Order: sequence, then C-alpha cells, then structure tokens
Amino acid sequence: MGEIVPWLVFVAVLAALLVCLAWLAARSRRRGVGREIMGPVDLIYRPHTHKINQEIQIQEERMVGTPSPGDPLKRARGETSS
Repeated sequence: MGEIVPWLVFVAVLAALLVCLAWLAARSRRRGVGREIMGPVDLIYRPHTHKINQEIQIQEERMVGTPSPGDPLKRARGETSS
C-alpha cells in the first residue's frame, strides 16, 4: 500500500495540471490572448504563421460592424432632418 500512494499522488497532480492547461488554452483561444504571447516564437520558428497572424489582426482592425435591418439610420454631424 505504501508504494501505491506516491503513484496515486503523482497521477492526481498530473491530471490536475493537464486540466488546468486545457482550461487555460480554451480561455486564451476565446480571448485571443495567444497571439501576443506566441508572437516572438512564431516569428523565430514559424514565420509563415507569424505572417498569417499579422494578416488576421489587420483584418480584425479593419472590420466595421454592419448595421442590422432594424437599426435606425445615423446622420452625419450638422445634418438636419427636413
């Protein structure tokens, strides 16, 4: 019995570590944090991925929300309704 307890503790700690890493990976994917953290690594080891991430970031910055069909029209400054 004394030989099994250390192995059970090791397996429990390893399982907890893997669960925490999986949770962290899911959270970073949802929030988009991974790009900033992995940027230097991608630049050194995977330059094609770094270029793709730059393009994705540029496209996200360019995106303009399209109005929904029920949204009121916005008027330019100084424009009055007739």
